[in-house]
Amino acid sequence: MLINSAIFLHCILISTMFLQPKAQKQPQELDDLFSDTIAKAAPLFPQSSVSPLFPPLVPAFFIIGDSSVDCGNNNFLGTLARADRLPYGRDFDTHQPTGRFCNGRIPVDYLALRLGLPFVPSYLGQSGMVEDVIRGVNYASAGAGIIFSSGSELGQHISFTQQIEQVTDTFQQFILSLGEAAANDLISNSLFYISIGINDYIHYYLLNMSNVQNLYLPWNFNQFLATTVKQEIMNLYNANVRKVVVMGLAPIGCAPYYLWLYGSQNGECVKEINDMIMEFNFVMRYTLEELGEELPDANIIFCDVFQGSMDILKNYKSYGFNVTAEACCGLGRYGGWIICLSPEMACSNASNHIWWDQFHPTDAVNAILADNVWSSLHTEMCYPSNLQEMLAAKAR
Repeated sequence: MLINSAIFLHCILISTMFLQPKAQKQPQELDDLFSDTIAKAAPLFPQSSVSPLFPPLVPAFFIIGDSSVDCGNNNFLGTLARADRLPYGRDFDTHQPTGRFCNGRIPVDYLALRLGLPFVPSYLGQSGMVEDVIRGVNYASAGAGIIFSSGSELGQHISFTQQIEQVTDTFQQFILSLGEAAANDLISNSLFYISIGINDYIHYYLLNMSNVQNLYLPWNFNQFLATTVKQEIMNLYNANVRKVVVMGLAPIGCAPYYLWLYGSQNGECVKEINDMIMEFNFVMRYTLEELGEELPDANIIFCDVFQGSMDILKNYKSYGFNVTAEACCGLGRYGGWIICLSPEMACSNASNHIWWDQFHPTDAVNAILADNVWSSLHTEMCYPSNLQEMLAAKAR
């Protein structure tokens, strides 16, 4: 009852955001920004992966997921799950809100640069022309889950299955415009990134929607989710997708919202929630290992975000953080009671915070996690290899 009441209160409060001016679509601005970003990033990244003088490591980058990687699709939907107003985006390259649930960049922004590609545009923000999506497109939608109805109390969203359908539509567009052979070559050499599942806990299992807790123990629920992801990856495989990164779930038991809700005394994480997340990641990792054996010509890697995030939380000082439990933007204890609604609610310096809002990490954390996905720079969290190794092995 407490969780349901809190969600209801948040919905009332966040609905006031719709009275404010909305962020405008900026795909061309972001594209123009790419050259400047490359120049600034050159000292930080390998020259071969970011220089416009060299071809990208993959022809295109496609992203499927939830608010962890939504770059603006929900701006076009009737939903409370939107990040199209400041202070979201205040530390982004344009210093404007884009729909990213962060103060700055999300992990796939950093990975796009590693791949030598521009920031990937949102699917709903494009005109429908092939040239808009030829280098990749982001289908992710905040509030989406593996289960179709997860997050539905927030309003419209694009579920996991619906995003796969949008991917199929894009592929058909490629075939019609490029020809079947060229389209298949593009698809098979492109990279697909999947980051979804956390809303199946936040907005479904933990709320006991449809009496799910009495029907499924956490272990059975995790197996159901993992099997569903496996089936959708097989559907992508049948459409000639061969390179896939699947992200595990973050330790939301450490998120400010649950620290507030469960009355954490000194910022201790909620163990019962984190145990479920660890279990999901365990099941997902080994489900994908089995799938890799079934599909020997596919390259599928699993990245354990829980593992990478807990390394940051445990060694926060060495990473340059000094605020580990409180959200940079929010109200209430730990900033977990009321969601980030206005610039006045935000801290002045997000770079020393691990959490940006109730559920999402800061740009600084996203950069660290992206480094780990790419090269295991800070800690090993991807199996059987990191992304750099996967692409290098395929190139040989």
